[in-house]
Amino acid sequence: MMAAPTDWAARALALYDQSYARRYREHDDQFSTSEPCRRFAEWLQQASTELPRPMDVLDLGCGTGRYFWTLDGVRELIGVDASPAMLAEAQRPYKRDRITAERITLIEGDLFAQDFAPGRFSFVYSIGVLAEHVPFDATVVGHVSNWLKPGGVFAFTTVHPKSPSIPKTLKRRIGGAVAGVVPRRFGRPVRARLLAGGLYADEVHISELITPAFTIEALWRFVSEAHLHCWCVARKRNG
Repeated sequence: MMAAPTDWAARALALYDQSYARRYREHDDQFSTSEPCRRFAEWLQQASTELPRPMDVLDLGCGTGRYFWTLDGVRELIGVDASPAMLAEAQRPYKRDRITAERITLIEGDLFAQDFAPGRFSFVYSIGVLAEHVPFDATVVGHVSNWLKPGGVFAFTTVHPKSPSIPKTLKRRIGGAVAGVVPRRFGRPVRARLLAGGLYADEVHISELITPAFTIEALWRFVSEAHLHCWCVARKRNG
């Protein structure tokens, strides 16, 4: 019997309905006019370029399959998404004539409920999902670390807590000022509130979660049409 979705998956189901998915897919066709989308594609290609081929790849929160075409040397590409409407659109993804993956498998389900074999993938990526629609936390990092081969790569984006898209409430302004001046050990509860339980993630939070199992190869900020983001590329440690 299928497990009940988490609150995060239920929210995605409510948001990404058929109408939204159709508009999202139409936006895919404007890809060439979006600098952030072009940069995401370039970064995914760069992040995966040194991995041995053929490789198996996992797209966490694949949506309409916007980035399926960017990778080469893929044996199987598995896309997971909670929204059946988005996955229906992923049946005809952007630039499907340029997709070289030998096999694409689409899984409708909760990101938190997947159970892949240890070391199943060489490359796991997630764009516009973690610390945006679902929390970026130790659970996510633990799952990805387990699913990746040693030396495998995890590439992902988060929404930075200083993003202009986040309402600057009085509490957030005060919390930001306090967190910036007190020693880190005393400011942790305030930082946790600013990160909204993992729905936002800055460089410090990402580093704290990632570095026990991964070596960070790239971590920087950039601005999209919607948010101030962090982009991280991390390689799973051997042994």
